[in-house]
Amino acid sequence: MDKLPTTLLEAIRYFADEDVAVAFVAKLRWPDGPVCPRCGDKRHYYLTTRRRWKCRACAKQYSVKVGTIFEDSPIGFDKWLPCLWMVANSKNGISSHEMARSLGVTQKTAWFMDHRIRLAMKTGTFQRLSGEVEFDETYVGGKPKNYSNSKRKALASAGSLPKGGSAHKTAVVGAKQRNGEVAASVAPGTDWDALQNEVRAKVESGSKLYTDAHRAYKRLYAEYDHEYIDHATAYVRGDVHTNGIENFWALFKRGLGGTYVSVAPEHLDRYLDEQVFRFNRRSGDDSQRFQKVLSGVSDRRLSYKELIGKL
Repeated sequence: MDKLPTTLLEAIRYFADEDVAVAFVAKLRWPDGPVCPRCGDKRHYYLTTRRRWKCRACAKQYSVKVGTIFEDSPIGFDKWLPCLWMVANSKNGISSHEMARSLGVTQKTAWFMDHRIRLAMKTGTFQRLSGEVEFDETYVGGKPKNYSNSKRKALASAGSLPKGGSAHKTAVVGAKQRNGEVAASVAPGTDWDALQNEVRAKVESGSKLYTDAHRAYKRLYAEYDHEYIDHATAYVRGDVHTNGIENFWALFKRGLGGTYVSVAPEHLDRYLDEQVFRFNRRSGDDSQRFQKVLSGVSDRRLSYKELIGKL
C-alpha cells in the first residue's frame, strides 16, 4: 500500500480513486482478507467492474460497505473518507452546513453522514478509570432568552417557562483520570442514586476520587478515597480540584455553542461521544485518529428513520 495520507489535502487526493479507497477500507476492515458477512466464509472472488466480492460458499455478493455505517449509502468513498477525516480531526467539530458546502452534498445528507460517523466514534467497551479521578456533572441546553418565540409561548402557556438555571436542560456526567482519559455520558437522572451509580460505572472502586461538594458524592466514602472541593469558597485546595473534567466540559460546550449552535437532546449522546473520542486521542496525529474511527465502522449501522425516531 502506498504511503498513507497525513493531511486532509493528501486524503482528498488519495481517496479520489474509488478503487484505492475500497482497497484501503477493505484492508482495514479485513486484515486477513474479505469475509462474507452472511455466512462467514473467506473463499471469494472479486468482481472488478462492480467493486464487490462474491462468496464461493453461499454465492452472495457483498461490498465493503455491508454491515457498516456506510451501508446503503449511494455516496462514494471519495466523499465519505474526507468527511470522516474532518470529523475525526476538527477540534471543535464541523457543522453539517460546512460539511455540505465542502463535499457538494445537501445539508440533510451531510447531517446524516456526520451522525453515522459519530456512531463509529462511540467507545464500544470502556474499562473503569482508576488512580486519581475527577468526577463532575454539568447541564447542556439553551438559555430561555434565546428560545424561539413559538417555544417561549408554548412553555409560557403551560406555566413552565424557566427563568434560568438547569431547568429544561440535559444533565451529562463525566470522569477524567488525571493524565489520562475521559469517560462521559448523558445522565439517566440527577437524583442522588443516579449520580452515585454513574460514579460506580465509570470509576474503579478504591480509586482516589475528587468531586465538588454535591451531597450525593459524600455517600461514596466507603467505596472511594474521596475528597471534595466546595466551589462556594475555593476552586483549588492543593491537589483537590476538578479542573481537568471542567476543562473537558468547556471544550465540549464550545463546540456545541460555536459550531453546532443547536443540538436536540435526543442526539446529544453522539456529540458527546465525538468529543470524548477526540479528547482521548489528542496526543495522536490526524492519520491515527482517522484510522481509529474507520476501524470502528463495522456492525454499527444507523438508518435515517432510526436517527430521527420514526421507526
